[in-house]
Amino acid sequence: MKLGILSFAHLHAESYVGSIRGLPGVELIGIADADLARGQKYAAQFNTRLFPSVEALLGEKPDGVIVCAENANHRALVELAASAGVNVLCEKPLATSLEDASAMLDAAERAGVKLMTAFPMRFNAPVIETKRLIDNGALGQVYAANTTNQGECPKHHRAWFVDRKLAGGGALADHIVHVTDLLRWYLSSEVVEVYAQSNAILYSGEVEVETGGLVMLTFANGVFATIDCSWSKPPYYPTWGGLTMDFIGQNGLITVNAFKQVLTVYSHDRQRPAYAYWGSDSNQAMIAEFVTAIREDRAPHVTGYDGFKAVEVVMAAYDSVESGQPVRLA
Repeated sequence: MKLGILSFAHLHAESYVGSIRGLPGVELIGIADADLARGQKYAAQFNTRLFPSVEALLGEKPDGVIVCAENANHRALVELAASAGVNVLCEKPLATSLEDASAMLDAAERAGVKLMTAFPMRFNAPVIETKRLIDNGALGQVYAANTTNQGECPKHHRAWFVDRKLAGGGALADHIVHVTDLLRWYLSSEVVEVYAQSNAILYSGEVEVETGGLVMLTFANGVFATIDCSWSKPPYYPTWGGLTMDFIGQNGLITVNAFKQVLTVYSHDRQRPAYAYWGSDSNQAMIAEFVTAIREDRAPHVTGYDGFKAVEVVMAAYDSVESGQPVRLA
């Protein structure tokens, strides 16, 4: 099995290298990046081949590629890979518009290739156990959910994350999608209404996108849920952020913390404490699912359509912020 990585714009690309190399029978053939200096940096760092272009990498006929470009550039790379008959795992959010997301689905379908969205939280152990409990009726009827996917403002890690054109927005675009995907998965229901508020109180004057956001979702089955998607973790916090969920049902409450499996490490050579994560490796499991779907010639457990539906909620959230009113989805 041969895989390549298209762009190192997204910081998750760095961890994906180890995930690929940790799978038996899977080879990282190299990377391609429109930013030559960035490509050279990471090719040297990970001792892998830097292809002169995306087309050159695709010409090696890999079984799959992972797209880690800036959000606005996902569509072009997915369409190139699909036209070359190559399966794709694409970073989230799938696109910065519904038009682009739909075009990516169409390109994959026409070419007969698999398109998977990078939602690693689907493969997180506490999250999976919660899905099992809900499916088994532990909560009875689910009434509501209160969730957070907060983080540090990513401007110091990758500047393009706070570029509205490249990222598609700020905290709303960045952090609505993970929890939206999990809620659709847990509830087996679609979002029918979105109400959102956002602000730029945090990092005011430093960035041109929203840094705070609160979203309410109403599902077709009557469940309502809130998402705090703010970039509210300070730079001295031990990690970039986290993901938590409270599910309220007729039989009780389930509280989930996806990243609680950590040790807190204090070191004289660090300016802040750090989390040493000892839990399951969600990225590794996600890459393994991509590889297995290709080997078994089946749809991946997380599809491009899942990514499309999450983008649909993001777009509705921005419409709601602009109008100040709830937005109904068809």
